[in-house]
Amino acid sequence: MRILVTGGAGFIGSHVVDRYVADGHNVVVIDDLSTGKEENLNPGAAFHRADIRDEAALRVIFADGIDYVNHHAAQIDVRRSISDPAFDASVNISGTINLLQRAVEHGVKGFMFVSSGGVIYGDAEVRGRRMTEAAEKRPESAYGVSKLSVEYYLYMYSRVHGLPYVALRYGNVFGPRQDPHGEAGVIAIFAGLMLRGETPTIFGDGEQTRDYVFVGDVAEANASALAFLAGNELPVPHSLDERAFNIGTGFGTSVNELYREIAEVVGFDEKAIYAPPRAGELQHIALHAEKVQRELGFAPAASLHEGLRTTVESIRNA
Repeated sequence: MRILVTGGAGFIGSHVVDRYVADGHNVVVIDDLSTGKEENLNPGAAFHRADIRDEAALRVIFADGIDYVNHHAAQIDVRRSISDPAFDASVNISGTINLLQRAVEHGVKGFMFVSSGGVIYGDAEVRGRRMTEAAEKRPESAYGVSKLSVEYYLYMYSRVHGLPYVALRYGNVFGPRQDPHGEAGVIAIFAGLMLRGETPTIFGDGEQTRDYVFVGDVAEANASALAFLAGNELPVPHSLDERAFNIGTGFGTSVNELYREIAEVVGFDEKAIYAPPRAGELQHIALHAEKVQRELGFAPAASLHEGLRTTVESIRNA
């Protein structure tokens, strides 16, 4: 199969490309390298340096024939989305519509979209509560609004144009190649500081929780999503959440617990520095992840400790 992976030079997208190439697929990558890195590119994939908002570039890429689209390219900085929501919307909404239009025009067989299991649901408020795909949507940033908006566009394109799709609502992904950018970058930040002998800072009391999922497992989820789209005659969905799947572990890990785990792997003995909490930070997020196992046959394999060990070694050897 010929698969277009947008954002395929980025942290997560490059791992997905690696998996697809390893599986023998013909992979095409589009990335403007604004956050992605050339060293992340798989030599077995064709590469186009372009912006997903560039209609002419997309027409050329799709003219060569694309079976499936895996859409990872995005403006991912929550803080920038709040300060510049127009830019966030231009990339995450208008850019995706550009892809969807080309997909429909060229008869693409299926579309995989990377959504977010944190920002579209909002704060779980109660520690330990796991958010199902049907949970109330309460985005508190323009980034969350744009991700949710695209899911509605996908739903519309499926009903109006018959385009099969899945939306993968990621938890906090971590692993090799991660940049210390955004909320999920805390693992890369902590590990990098500890390896340099510097003490990381925890904002707030450290009891805020996130659902951390290893990037290798996320790549596996994308392989499962492709198999799901390719192996099923999917009816038109009747609700937004019907084709959405949480990609997480089902467990929330506190920042304090995360600090201790990373320190153990690194061999770091210093206690964390604590600072006042940052305004607007969500307190608790954990994803109910049974639907994806039931329908796509995917379940995370790596434990947090195993994933952290692999991540620390990649930073140490960089």
